[in-house]
Amino acid sequence: MTPYQRFIKTNTKENLWIYILVILKRGPHYAWDMYSIIEKEFNFKPGSITPYRVLYRLEEQKYVESKINNRKRIYKITLLGEKELQKAKDFYLKIAKKIDG
Repeated sequence: MTPYQRFIKTNTKENLWIYILVILKRGPHYAWDMYSIIEKEFNFKPGSITPYRVLYRLEEQKYVESKINNRKRIYKITLLGEKELQKAKDFYLKIAKKIDG
């Protein structure tokens, strides 16, 4: 694996929480929506069960919350989740500035 390939993997599949929070910042979604939205908008395929596991952890840590709607669980980002997403964005912006020199 090249350094670039490792970088892509680390910043996509291994940090799926960022993409899920970005999607939920736009509005509430069902867990089963995540796979197709991530594939379409971010151009990579998460594992078929992985978004569910990440959502479960995010909810456990209070970054998202859910409610049952028509017998299906729908998720939305919390204020704490928005703050965590902003921290990630700030980190990436700092890195990009340093790379630009």
